[in-house]
Amino acid sequence: MDTPHYVAARVQQAIAEDGRTNELGIRVDVRGDQVFLRGQVTGDDQRHLLTEVAREAAPGLTVHNEVTCVEVRDPGEEEQL
Repeated sequence: MDTPHYVAARVQQAIAEDGRTNELGIRVDVRGDQVFLRGQVTGDDQRHLLTEVAREAAPGLTVHNEVTCVEVRDPGEEEQL
């Protein structure tokens, strides 16, 4: 069985390199048979794809996607302080 550190690195690499996700800022923690994803993405679809890619990279483990979605807005007027 792979060490948690090795599994986390494999999942993180898959998330970064898979064409569906290409996410570099996702943290992956492995505890026992549990994989935790943390970070931010710009949409719910992207968030779901992270779970899919993580499950493929760590079959047999339970993936907990704690990634949050942030709204990306067009730049507005400059804030006056």
